[in-house]
Amino acid sequence: MTVRVRIIPCLDVAGGRVVKGVNFVDLADAGDPVQQARVYDAAEADELCFLDITASHEGRGTILDVVARTAAVCFMPLTVGGGVRTVEDGRALLLAGADKVAINSAAVARPELAGELAERFGSQCVVGAIDARATAPGRWEIYTHGGRQPTGIDAVAHARHLAALGAGELLVTSMDRDGTRGGYDLALTRAIADAVTVPVIASGGVGTLGDLVAGIREGGASAVLAASIFHFGQHSIAEARAALAAAGLPVRGAAAAPSPMAHGPGA
Repeated sequence: MTVRVRIIPCLDVAGGRVVKGVNFVDLADAGDPVQQARVYDAAEADELCFLDITASHEGRGTILDVVARTAAVCFMPLTVGGGVRTVEDGRALLLAGADKVAINSAAVARPELAGELAERFGSQCVVGAIDARATAPGRWEIYTHGGRQPTGIDAVAHARHLAALGAGELLVTSMDRDGTRGGYDLALTRAIADAVTVPVIASGGVGTLGDLVAGIREGGASAVLAASIFHFGQHSIAEARAALAAAGLPVRGAAAAPSPMAHGPGA
């Protein structure tokens, strides 16, 4: 059976509000996360991603009350990240209503956290979030703390490590493309998709429906994440699903057909 492509709106949350910036800065208000979750649930998005983007930078945990209120109106799988440093942090998010826990900064400081979470809750609950910036052709560096701190760590090597430790999927965000609407960094997405056997979520830079198609076909991703084109009404979830289906990709609500870019068990 062919696994269907997932469409994932992303709520970047700061100060309890959904925000969207360019290259991780110049954040603009994009609404209330609970209301946005209701909209995307009604639109039948495949999943929803909630990232508390200032938690690590501010040295605090994820805002659990907002997560709980979001989860209460969200009947699709919910991934939550931001400020997760321990297994207990992950447990708190799952108890608040998250289905999956995304780890970023803490997984760079101590990659073993991915394995600890997977052992406790299962790999399907663990998402390795990777924020990367290009340093040379074919090379990307990991950044942490909401894109504020360079690490010197190679993004592809880090992706392999997290997958080997137990992360069930990887959320790969190009800092260079984030908010630019210039399309995904397809080379980055493809490099990581080719290096691991877990599903990869393409993130950062969607400006058109064609970018979503390219993320799957050229980037080798299993799912496509976007924010701006959905938050500000440029395109709907239904339009995104129709564009993917028109390109011959298997999506929910359409007959599954062999994918032209089948990649590993998460294709």
